[in-house]
Amino acid sequence: MLKSVLMLVLAAAPLAAFAPVGRFGKPGSLRMSSDEFTVAVLGDLHIDPRKMEDYATGRSHFMPIFEEAKAKHGNVALVSLGDLGESKSVRPEETSELFAGTTECHEMAAEFLSSFGVPYEVVGGNHDLEGIDEFPTDEENLEMFLRVHNKPSPHFIRQIADKTLLVGLSSTVFRDAIYTSHEVTIDREQLQWFENTVKTHPASEGWRIFVFTHAPPNGSGLRVLQENHVVNGCCWLNHSNDKECRKFIELVRENRCIKGWFSGHFHLGQDYADSISFPTIDPAEGPYPNRGSCTFVQTSVMRAGTSRDTRQQSRLIRGNKDGFEICTVDHKAGGKVRIDATISYKGDNNEVGVYAHPDEAYQHDKYFKVYAPSAGDDLHPPDDGLVQYKDSFMLDPVDKNTVKWWYMACGRVLGMLNGMLIEYDRSTLAPLGLVVGADELVGKRIAVIDSGIDAGECIISDEEGMEGFDCSEMEYREQALVLVDEADGSFTVVQPNEDGSYWRKIVRNKMVRMKEVRREKAAKALAKQLVKDGEAKVVSSWGPYTSTSGTAKKTGVSGLTVPAQM
Repeated sequence: MLKSVLMLVLAAAPLAAFAPVGRFGKPGSLRMSSDEFTVAVLGDLHIDPRKMEDYATGRSHFMPIFEEAKAKHGNVALVSLGDLGESKSVRPEETSELFAGTTECHEMAAEFLSSFGVPYEVVGGNHDLEGIDEFPTDEENLEMFLRVHNKPSPHFIRQIADKTLLVGLSSTVFRDAIYTSHEVTIDREQLQWFENTVKTHPASEGWRIFVFTHAPPNGSGLRVLQENHVVNGCCWLNHSNDKECRKFIELVRENRCIKGWFSGHFHLGQDYADSISFPTIDPAEGPYPNRGSCTFVQTSVMRAGTSRDTRQQSRLIRGNKDGFEICTVDHKAGGKVRIDATISYKGDNNEVGVYAHPDEAYQHDKYFKVYAPSAGDDLHPPDDGLVQYKDSFMLDPVDKNTVKWWYMACGRVLGMLNGMLIEYDRSTLAPLGLVVGADELVGKRIAVIDSGIDAGECIISDEEGMEGFDCSEMEYREQALVLVDEADGSFTVVQPNEDGSYWRKIVRNKMVRMKEVRREKAAKALAKQLVKDGEAKVVSSWGPYTSTSGTAKKTGVSGLTVPAQM
């Protein structure tokens, strides 16, 4: 039934009038040759069979573009960046089953992507294995995804033109996620394959690689959503794994064959200047960004109901041996094609990128871009927010306007923004996650003080569970991060995680959270039976750590399951 609805809508959609658009280089420079190519890039589709009109319209905008490209050179392809289905029930009166990740969803998406009349590739996003009612495991869900889209593996490689490759990587974890199920996780097998691919197709031999993933890598410099993806730990590829999260940008820096990297995930439009980041910038504009030879590109959405900022846009890449154009296909403007940026190759290892238009929608207040610290370089000092200190420091009481950041002695980077304490990656200074929320921090002071023991010194403890010698073996100075509340005289030590990071992995696996919700519902049902007068209070408690004690004596959570102690 849903398939027939899709095809009826597509068949009825008229082809939009196609206005000629600018070409890369001088007029007439794109002649029929094996180095030319055209690639359409679609962001998060989130197909809902009840709302197919926007998809039919979007498809009609691309058909004339493809026909022109076929006539010119024939090197044409379509890449979908994943999240193919709506993450809710599309028949709520019949079932509560989520549409995303189901066989029905992927079959419908495959039919839609095939209807463009050009070869298509797809990468898996964080919702594409969400068929949790149909498939008990990620492996079974992934097998269906690959089979329906005729993919031999989660990754793909396609030679689109001479010495030009399209490469894609898919998220393969949902049920088995350690933290949030919506983290875009590239498994180690794919990561090893990707590393081998870029190393065996070097820029020195003339290779150019365009990469496609659902989420961008750490260090891309693209606009992100703090209130959603950053604080939940699902902003970057392999976000919660410190080493793997940084691996992608390291490969970009080491392998200048990587010329472009396209991602979706954020549902933000393409009118912002920071929806594109160049590998190099004019030194007059700021420090060197250290992004190899890669231009990173954010891709918007096609359907109105999935957009966070009302934009409905897709990307178009047009290139040849001299470079490439990044364009916007604006689905709200009748498919108008706008050149956003032109990237010219200057040899194998250098590029020059030029924005083709000014920022058309710079609304930081409404669509907030996370502040990223700047450490400066040989030509530029660090930004004014850097706290430089010798042994310790204490900030004035924090408010929503406080912008400060600093290096801990261990190398971790922490900073203040919008009343929150955030951890940043030590290499890229991209935001990693929330350490302390504004609800707990505003009005308090932050202190960083020495907490270790001197080199060669040992302390003997007879505290139960902590007996023995504690000797200094640290390669760096040990410190304590303390929140100071001068109003009530309380001092809160913010302890790092076991891996040394500070940002809190608060959001857990969706399957775990669903079970927890069911347990709470069962407890509420029991409470309703036992408490006849008034309303019973049902709360949950979690482990594993509630104190510094070396002996398990109590499990109460202060202020929640036992009286508050502060």
